[in-house]
Amino acid sequence: MNGPAGAAAAGALTLLAGRGQTLAVAESLTGGLVAGALTAVPGASRVVRGSVTAYAADLKRDVLGVDGALLAARGAVDGEVARQMADGVRRVLDADWGLATTGVAGPDPQDGQPVGTVFVAVRGPAGAGAVRRLALAGDRARIRTDSVEAVLALLLSELTENARAQDTEQHGGNGCLQP
Repeated sequence: MNGPAGAAAAGALTLLAGRGQTLAVAESLTGGLVAGALTAVPGASRVVRGSVTAYAADLKRDVLGVDGALLAARGAVDGEVARQMADGVRRVLDADWGLATTGVAGPDPQDGQPVGTVFVAVRGPAGAGAVRRLALAGDRARIRTDSVEAVLALLLSELTENARAQDTEQHGGNGCLQP
């Protein structure tokens, strides 16, 4: 995949490889596009452990370990569901970092959420990570493409921030007390 998604994928994989860390992906609305963008990068096999495309709610629950009561109460299009998907794929595929996408690509609303509502999540070691709610416009293909770009950009951002935080802890810096 070229463009922003390809650049973010390549950048994230370079950072992860440099750290000796691995990555796994849990996808719903993107149906494998995130894993495809990552594995299109030469050398991805050093980092990418695999992916789970869990389109159905029971797979989110049974394979990825998303709380069934949460799915019943809120549906699959939810930030906490995305977080649990990312945590679950890390656990199931034994990876350091996990990505997740869940949302409504259209053509119809789902779980009371309008088309274009998407949640992307990144989870990493020691509680690192973030969840973002997106309100995307366009047709089904555009929403899916924009979701891939968003989750890969979020991963790259988290890896960059995580590296800065580690550097600050190890070498001092803003907010650290120096003798």
